[in-house]
Amino acid sequence: MSHTDSQPRNILVTSALPYANGSLHLGHILEYIQTDIWARFQRARGNQCLYMCADDAHGTAIMLKAEQLGLTPEQHIANMQAEHERDFADFLIGVDNYHSTHSAENRELSAMIYKRLRENGHIASRTITQAFDPEKELFLADRYIKGTCPKCKAEDQYGDNCEVCGATYSPTELINPVSAISGATPIEKESEHFFFTLPAFTDFLKQWTRSGTLQSEVANKLSEWLDDGLQEWDISRDAPYFGFEIPDAPGKYFYVWLDAPIGYMASLKNYFDKKCDANSQDWQEYWKKDSTAEVYHFIGKDIVNFHALFWPAMLDSAEFRTPTKVCVHGFLTVNGKKMSKSRGTFINARNYLDNLNPEYLRYYFAAKLTAGVDDLDLNLEDFIAKVNSDLVGKVVNIASRTAKFVSKSGGALASELADEALWSQFVEAAPRITEFFEAREYSRATREIMALADAANAWIAEKAPWSLAKEEGKEDEVLAICSQGVNMFRALITWLAPVLPETAKKAEEFLGVSLDWKSATVPLAGHTINKFKPLMQRVEKAQVEAMQEAAKESLAQLQAETKAASGPLADDPLAEQIEFDDFAKVDLRIALIANAEHVEGAGKLLRLTLDLGGETRNVFAGIKSAYSPEDLIGKHTVMVANLAPRKMRFGVSEGMVLAAGPGGKDLWILEPHEGAQPGMRVM
Repeated sequence: MSHTDSQPRNILVTSALPYANGSLHLGHILEYIQTDIWARFQRARGNQCLYMCADDAHGTAIMLKAEQLGLTPEQHIANMQAEHERDFADFLIGVDNYHSTHSAENRELSAMIYKRLRENGHIASRTITQAFDPEKELFLADRYIKGTCPKCKAEDQYGDNCEVCGATYSPTELINPVSAISGATPIEKESEHFFFTLPAFTDFLKQWTRSGTLQSEVANKLSEWLDDGLQEWDISRDAPYFGFEIPDAPGKYFYVWLDAPIGYMASLKNYFDKKCDANSQDWQEYWKKDSTAEVYHFIGKDIVNFHALFWPAMLDSAEFRTPTKVCVHGFLTVNGKKMSKSRGTFINARNYLDNLNPEYLRYYFAAKLTAGVDDLDLNLEDFIAKVNSDLVGKVVNIASRTAKFVSKSGGALASELADEALWSQFVEAAPRITEFFEAREYSRATREIMALADAANAWIAEKAPWSLAKEEGKEDEVLAICSQGVNMFRALITWLAPVLPETAKKAEEFLGVSLDWKSATVPLAGHTINKFKPLMQRVEKAQVEAMQEAAKESLAQLQAETKAASGPLADDPLAEQIEFDDFAKVDLRIALIANAEHVEGAGKLLRLTLDLGGETRNVFAGIKSAYSPEDLIGKHTVMVANLAPRKMRFGVSEGMVLAAGPGGKDLWILEPHEGAQPGMRVM
């Protein structure tokens, strides 16, 4: 469907809500950049486009994580939301409203939708049997149960599938199952649960999924599930659970995925409540059955079932409109490998931002993103080459090569173009570039833009205004060539503005005019420009290497903090065994804590100065949740003295302090008996 010549549109776009239980990584950022580019493009075209997002803030995982950190769930999700919003802002993600699913608006709307589902006969209830942790007094999801695979006998496998042989099974089939939270042996316990009657919507979903709302490959995948037969969806969880209590059902809570997509509505309602008044109904104009607005969800392929089966069925029952499109993308790989903590290809958003310009990544993603669901690879060598070649060597180069000659002529552009035929290539390409952005075919749009940049640079090189400027009487010709160069740059940067918003702002200052999509190919005849200033620096390999090192540091710190803060089996209940010879290599020494201090910018670390009897070591320890620096000074502790020094973002750590405990405030450094002397070996 073409929108190039239509009337202004009213559009709502959303990205999947990041889970409020950890930092954003580049896999997340891919989606938010994809969404932001499309929203900025729509605004540039004169359409009203609101971008809503929020933190997904409910669930058992958040409740347990907060407990480990010694925080309330509310404190934990507030901290994570603040971090997420900083990362969004620094990646130039222009969200109109960033909210939380743990909000008054979401509580109200979730209850309203649930009641409508119930009134329409789409909520069922029955008693089910689940695994229960008798020590934690908590029902256990499959991922919180570990044991030995019943098929291949591999140890340390989750409660629903084996990562070794690929077998699937129920937690009750595991051999020697244990709770990954407490280490207790799970028992079976009955509980009443509520279910959304998804099978009742089979015919509706078969039609809806083939209506053009989804990419064909996504619709094909969903048809497999629809043909196999849908199951009723368990939407309730038992206390203790961090979320919203189900109306008229004390001790029962909405499953996190029930209220998460309703968070899209809640964020919009919050936006209008703040903009208008607390009783504004404007949000309903986007969601009512007969709405003329458009709603686009941008999501990853791992959550298609929630957005393309459960969500539209819920909306249909609750008498709301369904999305115009659900735009599904693939996963991000780094150097050809899946982003993985264990493989070392896990890069946090902040690791990138601390070392590199966010627009480099925005452009690289745009140059590779299509409207399909194929995975996208961030090849770091290609990243350096492409950004330097395309942005610095091609686009910015056009302005830097020509602007100085316009300035020497007084700063006013020529009244006529030097090459109408070349300019016509830009004019003819404009509708194609617009269509490619509309269709989310960013890679095709950037290829068109860079092909024009190549043509412009080749033409400027052929005309060589720097050589003509040395000849008498060539001033007008030089001005005409360079004026066309500036106009070509203006067209290119206008089309790239949704991708490079900060560079576009700098270009506007240089050009002395606001960039306008509709007039990008109307030359600025006789217009006066300002002095050109460098718009973008080249990517240096050292910056990328620094980002990779920062990612390794962050991962190591995260793993250390997780082990320190977790319960006995939360990370690895069946730890890999080591040989005695390996353990014998560990040099444990008594150390005096000569000094302890906070580490600026580190939420969980303390910097310890350890005295081993004449030799001092600097060690970072993740024990801030349990100790104040002043409480540690003068104590003796045990340290690993022969651990290789590790460079961290905050300095070099020259050892490791031994600590134990379930986590949070209940964490203790291992203090030797009175009388131990610094430097003594621990036998």
